[in-house]
Amino acid sequence: MAYVTVEKDASKQVRLYYEDFGQGKPVVMIHGWPMNHEMWEYQQAAIVGSGHRYIAYDRRGFGKSDKPWDGYNYDQFASDLHALINELDLHDVTLVGFSMGGGEVVRYLNNHGPDRIEKVVLISSVVPYLLQTPDNEEGVPKSEFDGMVESIKKDRPAFLKDFGKQFYGVNAVKKPVSAELLEWSHLCTLYASPKGTVDCVRAFSETDFRKDLPAVTVPTLIIHGDADKIVPINISSDISSKLIATSQYIVYEGAPHGLFITDSEKLNQDLVQFLSR
Repeated sequence: MAYVTVEKDASKQVRLYYEDFGQGKPVVMIHGWPMNHEMWEYQQAAIVGSGHRYIAYDRRGFGKSDKPWDGYNYDQFASDLHALINELDLHDVTLVGFSMGGGEVVRYLNNHGPDRIEKVVLISSVVPYLLQTPDNEEGVPKSEFDGMVESIKKDRPAFLKDFGKQFYGVNAVKKPVSAELLEWSHLCTLYASPKGTVDCVRAFSETDFRKDLPAVTVPTLIIHGDADKIVPINISSDISSKLIATSQYIVYEGAPHGLFITDSEKLNQDLVQFLSR
């Protein structure tokens, strides 16, 4: 197992678990909520096979990383990513952020700059701002996120199991993934800290990334499914694609939130093409 220490205070050390395969320019994969680095299983071989170095890590509180009581906010997440990049001495990096991971990407660029970053990929990303407010009227009402938090606190395994079906677009008519894959995905979510799981709902729903987007000046690929029920495309990537001048925008018709599984072949092709450009 490989770990990098991102907080080194003797009384409060936090280590992040990561996997590191391949040679070439590094591609750092940032997972979504409530998954961990294992969600990138179907992208791993494509990235390594294209001549790039694949690095996927678990956010604090998730997967095999340490699970501190606090620190579940985007300034800390960006700082953790910065520490990982520095500790591994990475340069010419492509950051790939899925869902809440997109927030890490844009906050990293705003807080730490683009010196080591060559490209960015935002997939099903929560940016620029999910929450409904007077100046963001199309956003999601806070009551919906409050309901998520209440359900997690009441019965976290049951909530996450039901959430997985919506995540992959499973319903009575459409079953784009197997029951076995749903079960695997559910197990991945259960590795997370209960406190971190709740705190991250508040982080990705209430953090306003609109001020971060001007810092995204490197070539950027934005991918989103137009059937995403978790992060609606009209309040996220449709807007980000217009605010990031350096972006290329690809919409996957009929794809749900978890398109890294449901549309893995297309995603891998688009990723490799962008990485190799």
